[in-house]
Amino acid sequence: MKRLLCVMLLSGACWTASVEKPRVSRAALQPMEKSFDRRMQTFSDDPFNLLGTTRGIYLDGYGVVFTNEISLAFGPNITPFSQVISKEQIARLHQKKVARVPKLREMMRDMMVAAAASLDTVPAEERVVVGVTLFQFSWEDSSGLPAQIIMQAPRKALLDYQAGRTKLAALEAAIRTQEL
Repeated sequence: MKRLLCVMLLSGACWTASVEKPRVSRAALQPMEKSFDRRMQTFSDDPFNLLGTTRGIYLDGYGVVFTNEISLAFGPNITPFSQVISKEQIARLHQKKVARVPKLREMMRDMMVAAAASLDTVPAEERVVVGVTLFQFSWEDSSGLPAQIIMQAPRKALLDYQAGRTKLAALEAAIRTQEL
């Protein structure tokens, strides 16, 4: 019985010692999540429509990842009083969304720089990633619009830009962007 108790205590001690605290706590990610949501909702008189709140996670050895889902612009809805959406309304909404994609990319880049500056426990060689899923109704014209934009860069490149050690062109060269 003593032997079993010793084995159990040693096993528990070894397990406890092997569990490390993450470098970036959940509490450290929450202010960045709220900041991203505020930026998306207040950048103009006609903000992006957040369809959920931003969520961040830290992946040990990789970096920090933030995701959210937005609609680039509010559009017409089918209601009992308006059951048809005209071609003109669809075209206007499409034009507005296409025009807003560059602003979204710029905001995502700025959010990455802000996250790199704020999350000082993320190692410089790890990455900061921001991924945005773009909502579209089935009746919308989605031509020329991505369904997702994912940007990632090493934290060091973002910090160098934030500190003024590099120019915008160097930052943009360091950011890998995927549009799906």
